[in-house]
Amino acid sequence: MDDRRMLLADHEPPERAPLQVEVGERVQVGDRDDEWPAFVFVTAGEGTGWVPSRHIEDGVVVTAYDTTELRAFAGDVVEVIVDDPKSEWAWCRDAHGNEGWIPHRVLELRAEGVRGPDAERLHAG
Repeated sequence: MDDRRMLLADHEPPERAPLQVEVGERVQVGDRDDEWPAFVFVTAGEGTGWVPSRHIEDGVVVTAYDTTELRAFAGDVVEVIVDDPKSEWAWCRDAHGNEGWIPHRVLELRAEGVRGPDAERLHAG
């Protein structure tokens, strides 16, 4: 694991099942999220969830997306697998191998060994 990508997290996902949308799937698009304007609320055959608006065009999914959020308790160390700066979320893996999204605002840099572009980009403000 690359120390530059190891962060501390504290994130409690909402009580809802994760939603996965597949390319070509028709979804009903609802409201845009006030706190996260890059996301829209969608309803699909599998349920409901927040999906980045750029993944949907005219009610059709153009890029597959998984809304799974990773539960992390204060001070848990997570590895950032994929950063999504446009949505301000990062796909992370915990020490047990579980993966999911965590918002940038609840990620903090580890005190030791953090340097380079990740140190400036990923941090809680």
